[in-house]
Amino acid sequence: MRAFAISLCGNRDRADDLVQEALVKAWNHLDSFEEGTNLKAWLFTILRNAYFSELRKTKREIADSEGQLAAKLSVPAEQQGHLDLMDLSRALAKLPPDQREALILVGAEGFSYEDAANISGCAVGTVKSRVNRARSRLNELMTSPSSDQPGATSTDAADAPPRQRSRSARAV
Repeated sequence: MRAFAISLCGNRDRADDLVQEALVKAWNHLDSFEEGTNLKAWLFTILRNAYFSELRKTKREIADSEGQLAAKLSVPAEQQGHLDLMDLSRALAKLPPDQREALILVGAEGFSYEDAANISGCAVGTVKSRVNRARSRLNELMTSPSSDQPGATSTDAADAPPRQRSRSARAV
């Protein structure tokens, strides 16, 4: 649950609070759990709903989905594995929230598409589509050089193949 909470809010401390809040809510409403159903999916749904409730309450806070402000405060990584994890984290942050959520539920948490659909409150086909799009976009982000990296210039977009050039133009 903690990993899913971190993927939702991007902050370990907030994620810990979110997991605790979700477990307290689950405990207080244990009588509403239907025996024979998926307890894990029920808990993750409570966690997800708690996150979105908190998000509605805190709309006035500064959003740092790209992690740019946090990156300025962090210490540079010393090992390649940590750098790769940071790259993955940044790439995940660039995904639309619905795609990131579906990918984390299915890919990282191991939920079936059906369970992920129940947690997300959408159709199974929608989850499959979101996971597929997220995987494709994540692959693009992880394998192509980023314009955010030092040394990348605006002329890099002009030298890119036509398909990449059009993406660069849309991003501007």
